[in-house]
Amino acid sequence: MMTVPHQVVHVDSPTEQRNPRTIEIDRMSTLGILGLINAEDHRVPEAVGEVLPRLAEAVDFAVEALRGGHRVHYVGAGTSGRLAVLDAAELIPTFNVPPDWFVAHHAGGDRALREPVENVEDDAKTGAAELAGAVRPGDFVLGLTASGRTPFVLGALHAASLGGARTGLVSGNPHATRPPGVDVLIPVDTGAEAIAGSTRMKAGTAQKIVLTAFSTATMIKLGRTYSNLMVSVRATNAKLRGRTLRILHEATGASEDACATALAECDGDLKVALVHMLCGVEPATATTLLTASGGHVREALSASACTP
Repeated sequence: MMTVPHQVVHVDSPTEQRNPRTIEIDRMSTLGILGLINAEDHRVPEAVGEVLPRLAEAVDFAVEALRGGHRVHYVGAGTSGRLAVLDAAELIPTFNVPPDWFVAHHAGGDRALREPVENVEDDAKTGAAELAGAVRPGDFVLGLTASGRTPFVLGALHAASLGGARTGLVSGNPHATRPPGVDVLIPVDTGAEAIAGSTRMKAGTAQKIVLTAFSTATMIKLGRTYSNLMVSVRATNAKLRGRTLRILHEATGASEDACATALAECDGDLKVALVHMLCGVEPATATTLLTASGGHVREALSASACTP
């Protein structure tokens, strides 16, 4: 029977403290309130910047997992869990990733995405059970919690570690210690919220920035972009089909008619069309080069001795 670690000793998170800069916020004009909230939000990017070396470790763990045929899991509750679900969902159309590459586990399940579900985030055993049945050796699991001590998340990370996965924890509490079994701790110190304890504000914004940077950097390392272009985008609607055409035009400098013809000849595969046009090789050859490079356009171009 799996044991779950005892609850972490309570350490006050800065997000729960009163913010001396916003004491008079309820006496201000509408514009004054918004200006004060905006001033607090400006502190978030700098706080994220302080933890980039640790975030880089997490990205490298994720890249290693996905290259090895494994998965990345997100685990969160409340705002953290909702942001994790959003990030995982948006990767599918943006980078055309298989839906099981990034798996989000949200305390309370789908219902908790729309409304609060009482006590689920306080249950470490439920978090452990959630991951024990989902994680495989070689996976990477990233937990997210503003307090740094959410039992559901810590229980899940503990189970993931026992299951042979590497783990990371994004926390809004720089005073919380690294839980046992967590390989990389990413404590983002955004300080006291404009409204004490409202972690949907700066702490949530920080987690959104961290998740977006984490997943985007992972996709770049896996060759899902060429330069700063989304060459793995899945053209599932008119907007995305138009974007695919524009990306090919941007990357090659060819006319839109020529790009449309190339896409048709390459069965709509933007990466194949890129290598085909940039190197002047047949679509079949472009496909072979991309397969050998693991889908990296730049590596496929180098392999063909093509330097656009």
